[in-house]
This record gives sequence, structure tokens and C-alpha cells, in this order.
Amino acid sequence: MISDFLTLISGVIDMPWWGYVVVTLVLTHITIASITIYLHRHSAHRALELHPIPSHFFRFWLWLTTGMVTKQWTAVHRKHHAKCETKDDPHSPVIYGIKKVLTEGSELYRIEAKNQETLKRYGYGTPDDWIERNVYTKHSAKGVTLMLIINVILFGPIGLTIWAVQMMWAPIFAAGVINGVGHYFGYRNFRAEDASTNIVPWGILIGGEELHNNHHAYATSARLSNKWYEFDIGWLYIRTLEILGLAKVKKIAPKLRLNKAKTQCDSDTLQAVISHRYEVLAKYTKSLKTTFANEMVHLKEAAAQYGVDNTTLKRWILADSKTLQEHEREKLSHVLSNAKTLDKVYTMREELAEIWQRSTASTEELVKQLEDWCRRAEESGIEVLRIFSQRLRCYA
Repeated sequence: MISDFLTLISGVIDMPWWGYVVVTLVLTHITIASITIYLHRHSAHRALELHPIPSHFFRFWLWLTTGMVTKQWTAVHRKHHAKCETKDDPHSPVIYGIKKVLTEGSELYRIEAKNQETLKRYGYGTPDDWIERNVYTKHSAKGVTLMLIINVILFGPIGLTIWAVQMMWAPIFAAGVINGVGHYFGYRNFRAEDASTNIVPWGILIGGEELHNNHHAYATSARLSNKWYEFDIGWLYIRTLEILGLAKVKKIAPKLRLNKAKTQCDSDTLQAVISHRYEVLAKYTKSLKTTFANEMVHLKEAAAQYGVDNTTLKRWILADSKTLQEHEREKLSHVLSNAKTLDKVYTMREELAEIWQRSTASTEELVKQLEDWCRRAEESGIEVLRIFSQRLRCYA
């Protein structure tokens, strides 16, 4: 009797200290994989279809370890994309500040998850079966309680610590790091119309979500890695499920193809430029940076005259003009008037972006405008524009 009682309070499984660390990491990683594969790529963006077996496993596991409801998470995330970096974005560090999103990201999520208008508008297509209504949604908090009981039975008092780490893992990494750092620090492959960044090129700890800029550029892609040196472990799991017949990938980001024999813009060029517009802008930005560095000698005096330091001036030049305040655009215009080459490169970037924003124009009109842009770039006498334009004509 005494030995049975001691076994009960010490846990069914006895391991060395490192064993508990491994178990904790495995359990939390399953939670992260469930979020990125099921909630994010499958439910929110429909980038892949899931067989009922993994789909329901993910639902059950998330109920046990997070208490998150599929409809709520999906709706909040879709609203984030629809209203990104605006006052209606549920968790933008641009609006709320990086500190608030990092430390209170889960609270921002819970507030928006209670917004019935958000759920009605963005929560469509999510599970609405008996178990979802009567267990996962109705008793969302009971799953984490059950997880606590299971942990204590299996591991004894240390199970409390394992459970605490499980409960903190998603709020810290998913709600805090991805929603915060992923819109504040890092590198950008694409000039998406928001502040999204790739935190690191190896998406392992947070299931691939570290490649957040890639995701915002191609939101419906099931694969988040884009460059050869990037790794998305979530994509590895999805491909494994697909090989086993348990998943079907619907869409991945398009790969850029170049036809170096092309010398004229056509409808294929236009379609490729539109599909890869964020990458086009990213490459153009490199040209803008080079021109800015070469023109600094002409800008210093003018920038000082308007009270603008070099760091601020560079930020204004590289930013989308729509994100600048009116007084900032005016100062930038005055400064650029002193550097004609940079002014030309900057102006032509704005004109290029306008081509794919003209939704009412016909394909023929847009092709003509793209060809006209390339011709003017090549005739500008500016080497970076000529090289960029000739490459743009090769898009296929």
C-alpha cells in the first residue's frame, strides 16, 4: 500500500532530469506543429487539406494544451492579414508597440477572440460538429485541466512544471514572438505591404513560423521557406503527411522563371511581375540603397536644411510613400530635388508599383504601361534602372 502511494505521488514514469527536459520540448513542439499546420496553414489560409485523422488529432491536442478554439484563432488571424498594421489589426507592434505585443500578446488575442463581429466575418469554414460545439468550444478550459492531471499522474510533482511550460510556450512564442518580433526585427525577402520580417532563416523552434515575411508575401502557401538556405520544419511535416496520404497541398509560393530571350513585355511578363511583385520591390529596393549611398554627398546639406538626419532620410526613401505623413513626404520631396538620379529612381519605383494597383485597367493597357516603364528606365541613363528593367522584361 505504501509503495503504491509513493508511486502515485512520484509519478508513473521516472526519468533523469534531462529526460524531463526532452519530454517537455517534445510536448511543446507538438503544440507548435499543431498551430502552424492545422490552425494556420490549414484552417486560416486553406493552403492544404488534412485527412480527418491528423485534423482531429490537432484539434484534440490544442484543446488539451492551449484551450484555443479553431474558429476564434482562425478569425483573429484572418483579420490580422486583412487589417495588417492598421488600428484594426488585433496585435500589430506598429500600432501597440513591441513591448506590449511581446508581453501581452495572448491577452490581445483573447480580447479579439471575444469580438463577435470578428468571429462572424472571418470565422467561416471552421469546424461546427457536435464535439466542437459541446466540448472544444463549450469547455475550452477543461482540456488544459485534464492535461495537468495527466502530467501529474505520469511525472509526479515535476509534471506541474512541465504543464506550466506547456501553458506558457504558445503565448510566448506564437502570440508574443511571431506577432511581435515577426513584425519588428529581422530580414525581409519581400517588400510586402506591412512590417513583416523573417526572424531567422531556420524555422524549427516555432514550426517554421519564423519565416514570417515569406508568409505575408504568399499567405496561401503551405511552404514558408522560399530561399535555398531557409528551412521550414512545418513543411517537412506536411510533406510527410502528404506522402502518407493524410494531407494534400493546395498551393505553394510560385517560383520565378526568367526567359533571357525576351526583349518585350507581354501578358506573361505582366502576370509574372504581379505574382512576384513583393520580390520585384525587394530587388528594386537594393538598387535604391545603392543609389542612396552614391548620392549621399548631394543630400547631406539639403537634409540638414530640413532637419532630417541620414537614418531618417534613408527610412523615408526605402518606405512605401503611403506610409509616410504628409509633412514627411514634403520634406523628402525637397531633399530629393537636390539629387536628380536618386529622385528618378525613387519616383520610378512608385510608378512601377502603381501598375499592378490599377485594377480597372485591361491586361493590354497594363502590358503597355509596363513596357513604357521599361523603355523609360532604359533610356534614363541610370545604370541600375537599365539593368533592373532588362531583367524585368525576362520575367516569364
